[in-house]
Amino acid sequence: MAAPATTITKDMLIGEILDIDMGIAQYLLEIGMHCLGCPASRGESLEEACEVHDVDVNELLEKINDYLASEK
Repeated sequence: MAAPATTITKDMLIGEILDIDMGIAQYLLEIGMHCLGCPASRGESLEEACEVHDVDVNELLEKINDYLASEK
């Protein structure tokens, strides 16, 4: 379960995001980020990962933060 008042931002690292709530992995996998266990991917920001996968970071942020809000 997510920590209270947790908000994900585009500059956060994938590793940090997954440490907050592993349930977020489903949203990353849906957009093609299948290398979540790779040490290199954990050190990449969400914005960088979205650029590589040609995904709108703001749309993904909205989905992730809506998910975290629903988990509280």
